[in-house]
Amino acid sequence: MSEFVSQAAFEREPAKRVFAAELREASRMFRDEGDEKSPTYLLLPTGERCNRIMIAGAITDKSKAGDQNVQYRAKVSDPTGIFYINASSYQPEAMLQLAKIDTDMPSFVVVIGKPNAYTTPEGRVLVSVRAEAVQVVDRDTRDLWILDTARATLDRIDVMFGADDAVSPDVVLAKETYPQKADHWKKVVFDALSKLV
Repeated sequence: MSEFVSQAAFEREPAKRVFAAELREASRMFRDEGDEKSPTYLLLPTGERCNRIMIAGAITDKSKAGDQNVQYRAKVSDPTGIFYINASSYQPEAMLQLAKIDTDMPSFVVVIGKPNAYTTPEGRVLVSVRAEAVQVVDRDTRDLWILDTARATLDRIDVMFGADDAVSPDVVLAKETYPQKADHWKKVVFDALSKLV
């Protein structure tokens, strides 16, 4: 029994599917109160916390920085915008996967990673993704990700802007933090789906 409890304590958070347009608008990072060991979450504008996300799109740019502490940075474009991803020697598997990708050849990738919000000296919040895994995929896989992400986003919209009064504290915090309304996010989903045709 103790082995099961210990294994469950280290179970990873599920990766949430999110479009670049929504991730770009996210700015609120937090931890559960009173638990210093709890993961850091990014609050999505559609009212859900995420510690890990799954993104997909065309990898459009890649650069390498450093000699001893190597870091790769890349841009991944979905139908709604651009994700900024990075991987360093602290994420050796993702770093090696990124290193192998030839960005001169058009390719799609799926990335699982942790979102990180950084506030610039000017007060702007920039969100990047620290990659844990990067996989080159085909167009069909990318298209399936768009469909799954559209469904997940619409589900979050229904919960956040629905008539149910029993909303979670995350939804309440999202409504206090982000100005966008349901129609804005529905348009993001519609625009993403329209690119599949």
